[in-house]
Amino acid sequence: MKKFFLLASLTLVLASCGNDEKSVEQVIESEDLEAIRAKKAELSSLQSQLSANINKLDEKIRELDKSRQLPLVSVDTLKQETFRHYAEVQGDVATDENIIIYPEYSGLLTQVNVDEGDRVRKGQVLARIDDGGLSSQLAQLEAQASLAKTTYERRKRLWEQNIGSEIEYLNAKTNYESTQNSVNQMKSQISKTVVRAPFSGVIDEVFTENGEVVSPGQSQLFRLISLENMYVEADVPENYLTKIKKGTNVKIQISSIGEELDGKVSQVGNNINPNNRTFKVQIAIPNSEGVIKPNQIATIMLNDYTSEESVIIPESTIQKNAMGESLVYILGESSNDSTGVAQKVIVETGYTYNDSIEVTKGLQSGQILIIEGAKNLRDGQEIKFRK
Repeated sequence: MKKFFLLASLTLVLASCGNDEKSVEQVIESEDLEAIRAKKAELSSLQSQLSANINKLDEKIRELDKSRQLPLVSVDTLKQETFRHYAEVQGDVATDENIIIYPEYSGLLTQVNVDEGDRVRKGQVLARIDDGGLSSQLAQLEAQASLAKTTYERRKRLWEQNIGSEIEYLNAKTNYESTQNSVNQMKSQISKTVVRAPFSGVIDEVFTENGEVVSPGQSQLFRLISLENMYVEADVPENYLTKIKKGTNVKIQISSIGEELDGKVSQVGNNINPNNRTFKVQIAIPNSEGVIKPNQIATIMLNDYTSEESVIIPESTIQKNAMGESLVYILGESSNDSTGVAQKVIVETGYTYNDSIEVTKGLQSGQILIIEGAKNLRDGQEIKFRK
Protein backbone atom coordinates (compact mmCIF):
# COMPACT_ATOMS: atom_id res chain seq x y z
CA MET A 1 0.00 0.00 0.00
CA LYS A 2 2.84 2.36 0.91
CA LYS A 3 4.53 1.73 -2.45
CA PHE A 4 1.26 2.39 -4.24
CA PHE A 5 0.95 5.80 -2.58
CA LEU A 6 4.54 6.59 -3.45
CA LEU A 7 4.11 5.74 -7.14
CA ALA A 8 0.85 7.66 -7.34
CA SER A 9 2.43 10.74 -5.77
CA LEU A 10 5.40 10.61 -8.11
CA THR A 11 3.06 10.29 -11.09
CA LEU A 12 1.06 13.33 -9.99
CA VAL A 13 4.20 15.37 -9.43
CA LEU A 14 5.68 14.40 -12.76
CA ALA A 15 2.38 15.11 -14.50
CA SER A 16 2.16 18.52 -12.91
CA CYS A 17 5.71 19.22 -13.92
CA GLY A 18 4.87 18.22 -17.42
CA ASN A 19 2.19 20.90 -17.66
CA ASP A 20 4.58 23.80 -17.04
CA GLU A 21 7.92 22.39 -18.08
CA LYS A 22 9.41 19.90 -20.47
CA SER A 23 8.84 16.23 -19.76
CA VAL A 24 11.69 13.81 -18.97
CA GLU A 25 11.51 12.42 -22.49
CA GLN A 26 11.73 15.88 -23.99
CA VAL A 27 14.72 16.79 -21.82
CA ILE A 28 16.48 13.57 -22.83
CA GLU A 29 15.77 14.15 -26.50
CA SER A 30 17.24 17.67 -26.25
CA GLU A 31 20.64 16.09 -25.39
CA ASP A 32 21.32 19.17 -23.28
CA LEU A 33 23.57 17.89 -20.44
CA GLU A 34 22.88 20.80 -18.13
CA ALA A 35 19.14 20.46 -18.65
CA ILE A 36 19.28 16.72 -17.96
CA ARG A 37 21.24 17.29 -14.73
CA ALA A 38 18.83 19.97 -13.63
CA LYS A 39 15.83 17.69 -14.25
CA LYS A 40 17.49 14.88 -12.26
CA ALA A 41 18.21 17.19 -9.32
CA GLU A 42 14.61 18.44 -9.41
CA LEU A 43 13.18 14.89 -9.32
CA SER A 44 15.63 13.77 -6.62
CA SER A 45 14.55 16.64 -4.41
CA LEU A 46 10.91 15.70 -4.93
CA GLN A 47 11.70 12.05 -4.13
CA SER A 48 13.46 13.02 -0.88
CA GLN A 49 10.52 15.10 0.19
CA LEU A 50 8.13 12.26 -0.57
CA SER A 51 10.27 9.74 1.32
CA ALA A 52 10.43 12.01 4.35
CA ASN A 53 6.68 12.47 4.31
CA ILE A 54 6.11 8.72 3.91
CA ASN A 55 8.38 8.01 6.87
CA LYS A 56 6.36 10.44 8.98
CA LEU A 57 3.17 8.73 7.90
CA ASP A 58 4.64 5.28 8.69
CA GLU A 59 5.69 6.43 12.11
CA LYS A 60 2.19 7.70 12.85
CA ILE A 61 0.67 4.48 11.47
CA ARG A 62 2.84 2.43 13.79
CA GLU A 63 1.74 4.59 16.67
CA LEU A 64 -1.98 4.31 15.89
CA ASP A 65 -2.27 0.81 14.38
CA LYS A 66 -2.73 -1.60 17.29
CA SER A 67 -3.28 -4.61 15.03
CA ARG A 68 0.03 -4.54 13.13
CA GLN A 69 2.37 -7.57 13.40
CA LEU A 70 5.82 -6.90 14.89
CA PRO A 71 8.64 -9.47 14.80
CA LEU A 72 8.51 -11.52 18.00
CA VAL A 73 11.86 -12.16 19.71
CA SER A 74 13.14 -13.58 22.99
CA VAL A 75 15.54 -11.60 25.13
CA ASP A 76 17.77 -12.14 28.14
CA THR A 77 19.65 -9.74 30.40
CA LEU A 78 23.42 -10.08 30.24
CA LYS A 79 25.47 -10.54 33.40
CA GLN A 80 29.08 -11.23 34.23
CA GLU A 81 29.87 -14.88 34.82
CA THR A 82 32.85 -17.19 35.21
CA PHE A 83 33.76 -18.69 31.85
CA ARG A 84 35.76 -21.91 31.65
CA HIS A 85 37.05 -23.49 28.48
CA TYR A 86 37.93 -27.16 28.35
CA ALA A 87 40.13 -29.03 25.91
CA GLU A 88 38.88 -32.56 25.27
CA VAL A 89 41.15 -35.58 24.89
CA GLN A 90 40.35 -39.29 24.79
CA GLY A 91 41.62 -41.69 27.42
CA ASP A 92 41.14 -45.19 28.83
CA VAL A 93 40.09 -46.27 32.29
CA ALA A 94 42.75 -48.35 34.02
CA THR A 95 43.85 -49.70 37.38
CA ASP A 96 47.20 -50.99 38.60
CA GLU A 97 45.34 -53.62 40.64
CA ASN A 98 44.32 -55.82 37.71
CA ILE A 99 46.64 -58.80 37.58
CA ILE A 100 46.99 -62.45 36.59
CA ILE A 101 48.18 -64.56 39.53
CA TYR A 102 50.80 -67.23 38.70
CA PRO A 103 52.17 -69.94 41.02
CA GLU A 104 55.64 -69.59 42.53
CA TYR A 105 56.13 -73.34 42.94
CA SER A 106 55.84 -76.31 40.59
CA GLY A 107 53.58 -79.12 41.64
CA LEU A 108 50.10 -80.55 41.86
CA LEU A 109 47.32 -78.09 42.66
CA THR A 110 45.55 -79.64 45.63
CA GLN A 111 43.13 -76.86 46.63
CA VAL A 112 41.27 -74.06 44.86
CA ASN A 113 39.44 -72.10 47.55
CA VAL A 114 37.65 -69.40 45.49
CA ASP A 115 35.20 -69.07 42.62
CA GLU A 116 34.73 -66.34 40.03
CA GLY A 117 33.07 -63.28 41.55
CA ASP A 118 34.31 -63.97 45.10
CA ARG A 119 35.52 -60.95 47.03
CA VAL A 120 38.81 -61.66 48.81
CA ARG A 121 40.99 -59.88 51.36
CA LYS A 122 44.69 -59.15 51.08
CA GLY A 123 46.63 -62.23 52.26
CA GLN A 124 43.68 -64.60 51.95
CA VAL A 125 44.61 -68.16 50.82
CA LEU A 126 43.35 -68.71 47.26
CA ALA A 127 44.93 -72.10 46.51
CA ARG A 128 47.48 -74.68 47.72
CA ILE A 129 50.09 -76.71 45.84
CA ASP A 130 51.46 -80.06 47.00
CA ASP A 131 54.86 -79.37 48.58
CA GLY A 132 56.37 -82.70 47.51
CA GLY A 133 57.63 -83.67 50.99
CA LEU A 134 59.01 -80.29 52.00
CA SER A 135 56.95 -80.31 55.21
CA SER A 136 58.69 -83.52 56.36
CA GLN A 137 62.07 -82.03 55.60
CA LEU A 138 61.11 -78.94 57.56
CA ALA A 139 60.19 -81.05 60.59
CA GLN A 140 63.61 -82.71 60.50
CA LEU A 141 65.41 -79.38 60.16
CA GLU A 142 63.41 -77.89 63.02
CA ALA A 143 64.43 -80.84 65.23
CA GLN A 144 68.06 -80.33 64.29
CA ALA A 145 67.75 -76.61 64.92
CA SER A 146 66.25 -77.27 68.38
CA LEU A 147 69.17 -79.52 69.33
CA ALA A 148 71.70 -77.04 67.90
CA LYS A 149 70.08 -74.26 69.91
CA THR A 150 70.28 -76.25 73.16
CA THR A 151 73.93 -77.10 72.53
CA TYR A 152 74.76 -73.49 71.68
CA GLU A 153 73.06 -72.10 74.80
CA ARG A 154 74.90 -74.63 77.02
CA ARG A 155 78.27 -73.83 75.45
CA LYS A 156 77.53 -70.12 75.83
CA ARG A 157 76.86 -70.44 79.58
CA LEU A 158 80.05 -72.46 80.10
CA TRP A 159 82.10 -69.99 78.06
CA GLU A 160 80.76 -67.10 80.13
CA GLN A 161 82.04 -69.03 83.24
CA ASN A 162 85.44 -69.55 81.56
CA ILE A 163 84.75 -73.27 81.21
CA GLY A 164 85.52 -75.06 77.95
CA SER A 165 87.34 -73.87 74.89
CA GLU A 166 86.44 -70.93 72.67
CA ILE A 167 86.47 -73.14 69.57
CA GLU A 168 83.75 -75.39 71.01
CA TYR A 169 81.61 -72.33 71.76
CA LEU A 170 82.10 -70.88 68.26
CA ASN A 171 81.36 -74.22 66.57
CA ALA A 172 78.13 -74.56 68.53
CA LYS A 173 77.08 -71.02 67.60
CA THR A 174 77.89 -71.51 63.91
CA ASN A 175 76.04 -74.83 63.82
CA TYR A 176 72.93 -73.29 65.40
CA GLU A 177 72.89 -70.30 63.07
CA SER A 178 73.41 -72.51 60.00
CA THR A 179 70.65 -74.91 61.02
CA GLN A 180 68.26 -71.99 61.72
CA ASN A 181 68.96 -70.49 58.29
CA SER A 182 68.12 -73.84 56.70
CA VAL A 183 64.82 -73.85 58.60
CA ASN A 184 64.00 -70.33 57.38
CA GLN A 185 64.84 -71.22 53.78
CA MET A 186 62.65 -74.31 53.95
CA LYS A 187 59.76 -72.27 55.37
CA SER A 188 60.19 -69.79 52.55
CA GLN A 189 60.01 -72.62 50.01
CA ILE A 190 56.90 -74.07 51.63
CA SER A 191 55.23 -70.62 51.73
CA LYS A 192 55.41 -70.58 47.93
CA THR A 193 53.08 -73.58 47.82
CA VAL A 194 50.34 -71.37 49.29
CA VAL A 195 48.80 -68.89 46.83
CA ARG A 196 47.60 -65.72 48.59
CA ALA A 197 45.80 -62.59 47.41
CA PRO A 198 48.33 -59.74 47.01
CA PHE A 199 45.58 -57.15 47.57
CA SER A 200 41.88 -57.00 48.35
CA GLY A 201 39.60 -57.30 45.35
CA VAL A 202 37.37 -59.61 43.31
CA ILE A 203 38.29 -62.88 41.60
CA ASP A 204 37.30 -62.04 38.04
CA GLU A 205 38.44 -65.29 36.41
CA VAL A 206 39.58 -68.76 37.55
CA PHE A 207 41.84 -70.40 34.96
CA THR A 208 42.62 -73.70 36.65
CA GLU A 209 41.14 -76.41 38.92
CA ASN A 210 42.12 -79.05 41.45
CA GLY A 211 44.44 -81.78 40.23
CA GLU A 212 46.29 -79.77 37.58
CA VAL A 213 50.06 -79.58 37.55
CA VAL A 214 51.18 -75.94 37.62
CA SER A 215 54.48 -74.19 36.95
CA PRO A 216 55.83 -70.72 37.80
CA GLY A 217 55.46 -68.16 35.00
CA GLN A 218 53.46 -70.53 32.79
CA SER A 219 50.25 -71.61 34.52
CA GLN A 220 47.66 -68.89 35.03
CA LEU A 221 45.65 -69.39 38.21
CA PHE A 222 43.36 -66.37 38.75
CA ARG A 223 42.64 -62.83 37.58
CA LEU A 224 42.28 -60.52 40.58
CA ILE A 225 40.85 -57.01 40.13
CA SER A 226 40.27 -54.16 42.54
CA LEU A 227 37.96 -51.34 41.37
CA GLU A 228 38.82 -48.99 44.22
CA ASN A 229 41.94 -47.22 42.92
CA MET A 230 40.84 -46.38 39.38
CA TYR A 231 42.33 -43.78 37.06
CA VAL A 232 42.07 -42.54 33.49
CA GLU A 233 45.20 -42.46 31.37
CA ALA A 234 45.44 -40.25 28.30
CA ASP A 235 47.91 -38.75 25.84
CA VAL A 236 47.78 -34.94 25.94
CA PRO A 237 49.27 -32.64 23.22
CA GLU A 238 52.52 -31.05 24.34
CA ASN A 239 51.18 -27.49 24.00
CA TYR A 240 49.24 -28.13 27.24
CA LEU A 241 52.42 -28.80 29.25
CA THR A 242 52.26 -25.47 31.10
CA LYS A 243 48.53 -25.77 31.80
CA ILE A 244 48.33 -29.30 33.19
CA LYS A 245 49.96 -30.00 36.55
CA LYS A 246 49.59 -32.53 39.32
CA GLY A 247 46.40 -31.64 41.21
CA THR A 248 44.74 -29.84 38.27
CA ASN A 249 40.95 -30.27 38.37
CA VAL A 250 39.42 -31.96 35.33
CA LYS A 251 36.05 -33.33 34.26
CA ILE A 252 35.68 -36.87 32.98
CA GLN A 253 32.83 -38.16 30.85
CA ILE A 254 32.25 -41.91 30.50
CA SER A 255 29.55 -42.19 27.87
CA SER A 256 29.02 -45.95 28.25
CA ILE A 257 27.50 -45.42 31.70
CA GLY A 258 26.30 -41.83 31.20
CA GLU A 259 28.49 -40.44 33.99
CA GLU A 260 30.36 -37.15 34.35
CA LEU A 261 32.89 -37.15 37.18
CA ASP A 262 35.21 -34.64 38.79
CA GLY A 263 38.81 -35.74 39.16
CA LYS A 264 42.34 -34.50 39.77
CA VAL A 265 45.49 -35.06 37.78
CA SER A 266 47.47 -37.54 39.88
CA GLN A 267 50.48 -37.93 37.59
CA VAL A 268 52.04 -35.99 34.71
CA GLY A 269 54.50 -37.74 32.42
CA ASN A 270 57.97 -36.28 31.90
CA ASN A 271 58.51 -37.76 28.44
CA ILE A 272 57.26 -36.36 25.13
CA ASN A 273 56.37 -39.10 22.67
CA PRO A 274 58.25 -38.14 19.46
CA ASN A 275 55.74 -39.97 17.27
CA ASN A 276 52.64 -37.94 18.22
CA ARG A 277 54.11 -35.07 20.36
CA THR A 278 52.09 -35.98 23.45
CA PHE A 279 52.75 -36.68 27.11
CA LYS A 280 50.84 -39.00 29.43
CA VAL A 281 48.63 -37.96 32.31
CA GLN A 282 46.75 -39.97 34.89
CA ILE A 283 43.59 -38.75 36.60
CA ALA A 284 42.35 -40.52 39.72
CA ILE A 285 38.59 -41.08 39.66
CA PRO A 286 36.15 -42.17 42.37
CA ASN A 287 34.42 -45.52 41.97
CA SER A 288 32.61 -46.17 45.23
CA GLU A 289 29.78 -48.05 43.50
CA GLY A 290 32.07 -50.11 41.27
CA VAL A 291 30.30 -49.20 38.01
CA ILE A 292 33.50 -48.04 36.30
CA LYS A 293 35.50 -50.86 34.73
CA PRO A 294 39.03 -51.10 33.30
CA ASN A 295 39.43 -50.33 29.58
CA GLN A 296 36.30 -48.18 29.32
CA ILE A 297 36.70 -45.16 27.02
CA ALA A 298 36.66 -41.79 28.77
CA THR A 299 36.64 -38.20 27.55
CA ILE A 300 38.87 -35.93 29.63
CA MET A 301 38.04 -32.23 29.72
CA LEU A 302 41.11 -30.23 30.71
CA ASN A 303 40.42 -26.71 31.97
CA ASP A 304 42.89 -24.73 29.84
CA TYR A 305 41.31 -21.25 30.16
CA THR A 306 39.32 -19.47 32.89
CA SER A 307 37.95 -15.91 33.04
CA GLU A 308 36.27 -14.90 36.28
CA GLU A 309 34.25 -11.95 34.91
CA SER A 310 33.05 -12.51 31.37
CA VAL A 311 29.97 -11.73 29.31
CA ILE A 312 28.81 -15.08 27.93
CA ILE A 313 26.17 -15.42 25.22
CA PRO A 314 24.75 -18.32 23.18
CA GLU A 315 26.91 -19.02 20.14
CA SER A 316 23.75 -19.14 17.99
CA THR A 317 23.14 -15.40 18.51
CA ILE A 318 26.32 -14.47 16.62
CA GLN A 319 25.84 -13.34 12.99
CA LYS A 320 28.36 -12.24 10.36
CA ASN A 321 28.14 -9.17 8.14
CA ALA A 322 29.58 -8.74 4.64
CA MET A 323 32.95 -7.71 6.08
CA GLY A 324 33.19 -10.82 8.25
CA GLU A 325 32.55 -8.98 11.50
CA SER A 326 30.61 -10.66 14.29
CA LEU A 327 27.40 -8.92 15.31
CA VAL A 328 24.46 -9.40 17.65
CA TYR A 329 21.24 -7.52 18.29
CA ILE A 330 20.33 -6.03 21.63
CA LEU A 331 17.17 -4.31 22.80
CA GLY A 332 17.63 -0.59 22.34
CA GLU A 333 14.84 1.80 23.17
CA SER A 334 11.82 0.17 24.80
CA SER A 335 8.48 1.95 24.73
CA ASN A 336 6.79 -0.49 27.11
CA ASP A 337 7.13 -3.93 28.63
CA SER A 338 6.64 -5.76 25.33
CA THR A 339 7.90 -3.62 22.44
CA GLY A 340 11.18 -1.93 21.64
CA VAL A 341 13.80 -1.31 18.97
CA ALA A 342 16.48 -3.75 17.81
CA GLN A 343 19.99 -2.33 17.91
CA LYS A 344 22.89 -3.90 16.02
CA VAL A 345 26.19 -4.23 17.91
CA ILE A 346 29.57 -5.31 16.50
CA VAL A 347 31.34 -7.62 18.98
CA GLU A 348 34.68 -9.35 19.44
CA THR A 349 34.67 -12.89 20.77
CA GLY A 350 37.01 -15.26 22.58
CA TYR A 351 36.75 -18.94 23.41
CA THR A 352 33.71 -21.10 22.64
CA TYR A 353 32.57 -24.02 24.75
CA ASN A 354 29.32 -26.01 25.02
CA ASP A 355 27.43 -23.70 22.63
CA SER A 356 28.42 -20.63 24.67
CA ILE A 357 30.88 -17.97 23.55
CA GLU A 358 32.83 -15.39 25.49
CA VAL A 359 32.40 -11.77 24.33
CA THR A 360 35.59 -9.79 24.91
CA LYS A 361 34.41 -6.46 23.44
CA GLY A 362 31.11 -4.82 22.47
CA LEU A 363 28.74 -5.97 25.21
CA GLN A 364 28.49 -5.33 28.92
CA SER A 365 26.55 -6.55 31.90
CA GLY A 366 23.00 -5.21 32.13
CA GLN A 367 22.32 -4.99 28.40
CA ILE A 368 19.41 -7.00 27.00
CA LEU A 369 20.40 -9.47 24.28
CA ILE A 370 18.02 -10.77 21.63
CA ILE A 371 18.63 -14.51 21.78
CA GLU A 372 15.88 -15.81 19.47
CA GLY A 373 14.38 -14.29 16.35
CA ALA A 374 17.30 -12.04 15.46
CA LYS A 375 18.23 -13.60 12.11
CA ASN A 376 15.98 -11.40 9.95
CA LEU A 377 16.14 -8.17 11.95
CA ARG A 378 17.61 -4.89 10.80
CA ASP A 379 19.14 -2.12 12.84
CA GLY A 380 16.46 0.16 14.30
CA GLN A 381 13.58 -2.21 13.56
CA GLU A 382 10.71 -2.18 16.02
CA ILE A 383 10.12 -5.53 17.70
CA LYS A 384 7.91 -7.26 20.17
CA PHE A 385 9.84 -9.18 22.83
CA ARG A 386 9.35 -11.68 25.60
CA LYS A 387 11.72 -12.51 28.39
